[in-house]
Amino acid sequence: MRVYEEPLDPDRQWTGRLATCIRDPVTRLRFLKAVAPSPERTRRRPLRRLFLIAVIVLAAALAVLTPAVSISRLRGSAIVRSTSAPARQSVPTPTAEVPAAADVWLVEKTAESETYSNGLRIDNHFLVDTHSRSFLAFPADGGRPVRRAEPAGIVFHTTESTQAPFEASENRVLKRIGESLLEYVRRQQAYNFVLDRFGRVYRVVPEDEAANHSGNSAWADENWFYINLNESFLGISFEAASPSAEQNTGISPAQVRSAAMLIEMLRHRYRIPASNYVTHAQVSVNPSNMQVGLHLDWASGFPFEAIGLGDNYAAPLPALWAYGFDYDSNFARRAATRMHAGIEDAERILIRRAAAAGLQPTEYKTRLRQRYRGMLAQARLAQVRLTP
Repeated sequence: MRVYEEPLDPDRQWTGRLATCIRDPVTRLRFLKAVAPSPERTRRRPLRRLFLIAVIVLAAALAVLTPAVSISRLRGSAIVRSTSAPARQSVPTPTAEVPAAADVWLVEKTAESETYSNGLRIDNHFLVDTHSRSFLAFPADGGRPVRRAEPAGIVFHTTESTQAPFEASENRVLKRIGESLLEYVRRQQAYNFVLDRFGRVYRVVPEDEAANHSGNSAWADENWFYINLNESFLGISFEAASPSAEQNTGISPAQVRSAAMLIEMLRHRYRIPASNYVTHAQVSVNPSNMQVGLHLDWASGFPFEAIGLGDNYAAPLPALWAYGFDYDSNFARRAATRMHAGIEDAERILIRRAAAAGLQPTEYKTRLRQRYRGMLAQARLAQVRLTP
């Protein structure tokens, strides 16, 4: 039996082809309803129909083109705007979410100690004054540096001191070693806080003063670049020795609990960004050979999650992508698996940005190093002017 086929209306062919060009299903449905044939529309309102078609097609085109325009703008912002310094890029940050800072308040304060609402107790017997905290923070967009005094982050250290077995039979030795360590740290003005093997928290240098804990160091967050973190970051040290890549850290459960309470208090007081809780191995650099890892304490094994922080080992290492430093095989070995992801991401970022700037990675790295040296000179000069 022969089936009758009605010839396809040319107008329907045209509208069908237009409909396939509209990606958004809601917009496509509205378009098809507007152009659906009806005797009333066909006889009396041909002009209105054409007007509706034009409006809907224009809306669909804008819906398709808007993402492309946004992407184009984003790509344009990634191009280096100057021949002397790389342009600002959005800074990669760790993906781990950090809970909001808990409300922690001072319960009691004496000359010897402080007690806080979360159970934290800080011993002040080894307190020593240095000089008021003051540093230059360099805007990521290349603007003029800004002088600041509030801590911008925290660097975690190990004391690398003599270790005795953490056992009841060694109690007297553990106490003697701990006291000798604190006296030494006090003389060196080495950290803002020390956590001994028993989890006791000692304030050595007040938070509004700078401790000698990081030396040549560098870090960056989404908005700011920081050079030589003694001034800009607090230093917290655990009485411990750095393990090799895959060894246990050796810190005690009491140290972990006390660190969690200390960080909770500091987070509440200073609102430090989640990206700026880092280990000494992540920030330590050697300007003489432009390599990272001059010091390797906490190159692996730091208990970020156990003390309530995101895993910043996964952060792309700013020394590599922001300042142009290199790393050697010893650093790669000590960094172990957790930091390797950050190292690899940093290398990919540098290569991508070099391509966006129309440069080879080595040329782009040279520019980053020039910028770092300029920042370093400014930071040192600013500190010399403040020194009595």
